[in-house]
Amino acid sequence: MSGQHNELSRLKLKLDKTIREINQEVINPEIPELTLEDLEPVLHLVAKSRAAYLKQLFQATLAAGKGLPKPEVIDQLAEKREMYEELLKATQALETAIERGYLDVIGS
Repeated sequence: MSGQHNELSRLKLKLDKTIREINQEVINPEIPELTLEDLEPVLHLVAKSRAAYLKQLFQATLAAGKGLPKPEVIDQLAEKREMYEELLKATQALETAIERGYLDVIGS
């Protein structure tokens, strides 16, 4: 059983290395070398979308008074959430690409 475990471990290491190499080969040429300053607008965009989502929540609360918000108010809240979540997921994908060495960042 130990031999089979070692074989699987070697296969996993080779697979991880291949995945890393392919992702670096495909992704890196698509995005120019980044600096920390290049990343700041992305982070600001996510923060602004989070702020817009939270602001919309408070606007929905005020508009509802003691009742429930109108469907169009909830639709606006959902739009803000979708924008925020999409930008957050994209930023997380960017972070993962940097952590795994798929993208070059100067000064890191």
